[in-house]
Amino acid sequence: MIDPVLLRENPELIKRSQEARGDSVAAVDSALSADAARRAAITSFEALRATQNQFGKRVASAPPEEKKALVAEAQSLAAEVKAAGAAAADAEARFTTIVRSIANPVIDGVPSGGEENFTTLRTHGETPTFDFEPRDHLELGELLGAIDMARGAKVSGSRFYFLRGIGARLEIALMNMALDHALAAGFVPLITPTLVRPEIMDGTGFLGEHNDEVYYLPGDDLYLTGTSEVALAGYHKDEILDLSAEPLRYAGWSTCYRREAGSGGKDTRGIIRVHQFNKLEMFTYVLPENAEAEHDRLVALQEDMLQALGLSYRVIDVAAGDLGSSAARKFDIEAWVPTQGAYRELTSTSNCTTYQARRLDIRYRTESGKTAPVATLNGTLATTRWIVALLETHQQADGSVRVPEALRPFLGGLELLEPVSRP
Repeated sequence: MIDPVLLRENPELIKRSQEARGDSVAAVDSALSADAARRAAITSFEALRATQNQFGKRVASAPPEEKKALVAEAQSLAAEVKAAGAAAADAEARFTTIVRSIANPVIDGVPSGGEENFTTLRTHGETPTFDFEPRDHLELGELLGAIDMARGAKVSGSRFYFLRGIGARLEIALMNMALDHALAAGFVPLITPTLVRPEIMDGTGFLGEHNDEVYYLPGDDLYLTGTSEVALAGYHKDEILDLSAEPLRYAGWSTCYRREAGSGGKDTRGIIRVHQFNKLEMFTYVLPENAEAEHDRLVALQEDMLQALGLSYRVIDVAAGDLGSSAARKFDIEAWVPTQGAYRELTSTSNCTTYQARRLDIRYRTESGKTAPVATLNGTLATTRWIVALLETHQQADGSVRVPEALRPFLGGLELLEPVSRP
């Protein structure tokens, strides 16, 4: 939910954001109208309730011969108060419905447009070249005995897989390396629930336009999460946080589930776009004025990981039309995948400003003693998809794969992944 004060005082800013996203600008005018009606209804209700309270005192002190008439008048006034209360509740509900359709206002500098309109902020590393025909990650994974797509499909259907042998060890090593990075940076590790209530899923903004990407269990009224961000955002729901010393930083380790309903025919080979994967997600609660600096901090941690793994990548500022409803700005880091001749997303890092906190009622206490919503940010530190870039970048002609030095301690010192079958 957007800030209603910002809506009233600077609706043009929100309209510009809606336009940059390709969303409805008219929704802002509708929200303004609904807000005015809401405040008028609340004012009317409160005035009638104040009159009712004063009248109640008059009835209490009236002489017996006047009370009968006054009681009848009080009953009529009570009916008016009840009707005004219902009207205020209806106006509040209408305003909430309309304003929740408006996405988080984007931060100044976010490029307008859709998926292809991102801005490249920087690149790192030379794209790898080979004196042999490079194999893609699935062929390498099969040679190494690391990835088994056929049996994944047999057991669970398309876009499922088994990581076996060194593949399973490689994922666990990546996740542990990321966890070490997070611990060194002051993050508290959490293994999160992967089933959450509707109000938590909705509070993070995941039940909007991408609702069809989410698995739902109607018998339990629970959602499977596509990222631990959802559970981490709900962790402090309805709480007042103390952020006076420093932000609260968590690293959530979880299995993630995505229906990928809108990606038919895309990336069906291998483990780039799958229904289930593991991920270590950073999540922070910060004072709103520190959110942009925290955003840069999260990206720096991701870049440290990617550089340690010897991957070439670029950092992009995602265009407004490609942002989710909760993100005011998102930086993606895309690693070079040699056989595709393209950069592919490995991490996303979003500054959600106060949008999620307003919906989940997560606040901090200001110097005046009043409460205000915190800002929330999230960012990937490792996930199953990283295996794709690792295998393809560090492959050798015989189908073996060099292990980056920084990852070796998490694989028992192993320096080379060797084929278990002949190329």
